[in-house]
Amino acid sequence: MTNHFVTTKDGVQIFYKDWGPKDAQPIVFHHGWPLSADDWDNQMLFFLHHGYRVIAHDRRGHGRSAQVSEGHDMDHYAADASAVVEHLDLKNSVHIGHSTGGGQVARYVAKFGEPQGRVAKAVLVSAVPPLMLKTDANPGGLPIDAFDGLRKALADNRAQFFLDVPAGPFYGYNRPGATVSDGVIRNWWRQGMMGSAKAHYEGIKAFSETDQTEDLKNISVPTLVLHGDDDQIVPIGASAYESIKLLKNGTLKVYKGFPHGMLTTHADILNADLLAFIKG
Repeated sequence: MTNHFVTTKDGVQIFYKDWGPKDAQPIVFHHGWPLSADDWDNQMLFFLHHGYRVIAHDRRGHGRSAQVSEGHDMDHYAADASAVVEHLDLKNSVHIGHSTGGGQVARYVAKFGEPQGRVAKAVLVSAVPPLMLKTDANPGGLPIDAFDGLRKALADNRAQFFLDVPAGPFYGYNRPGATVSDGVIRNWWRQGMMGSAKAHYEGIKAFSETDQTEDLKNISVPTLVLHGDDDQIVPIGASAYESIKLLKNGTLKVYKGFPHGMLTTHADILNADLLAFIKG
């Protein structure tokens, strides 16, 4: 069992997967809220097929990682990611983050990855930076009421909430003419319900109120920002369009009509673009 877990400095067991040749370039995947490393199955198999080493871990309190009470904030998320990377001694790695995982990538690369000289490139997909919450300085953000609503829905009936999110806005299944996959909805629910209600509840604050302006400014490696313009979970205006202004070495690609969960619904298109960026 020990070969699939790393213990962090504060004693938390973090589950990870590490597939493919150990001498190949590593690609590290960072999942969104409230999911697990399993959300990357499609991408991990794709890049494995293309000869890469692929690594993904479950965020603390999520998936198979320990359901600890404390540390559900972006600093711990990034430190936990670094614990996995340091344990495996990954170098020249590409870090890809979806949604909250995009925030995790931004903080990890700025605080650990680049200072340690371990990162070649980064990718932010449907990602939360620089800041989701509406403030005086961030008028394009979402009001606190939106996030309070998520907290209430989670506390009242997490199991139903975790069906409603994927069945509706996450994959754009609430849009006219959408092709709905029951398996995708069930898999989202399965991943979510594996995790801790406390980690998920507190994670809402982490993904909505963490200002990552400085993280983005401090990243110098080539960074690809991918976002759908019909993202109902992380609206593109306050996220990708702002992130690209802050990145020193950023490239933005916008997908017309694509939803938040576009890595799943449009995996073939996203995988090809990710591969081109990594090889380029």
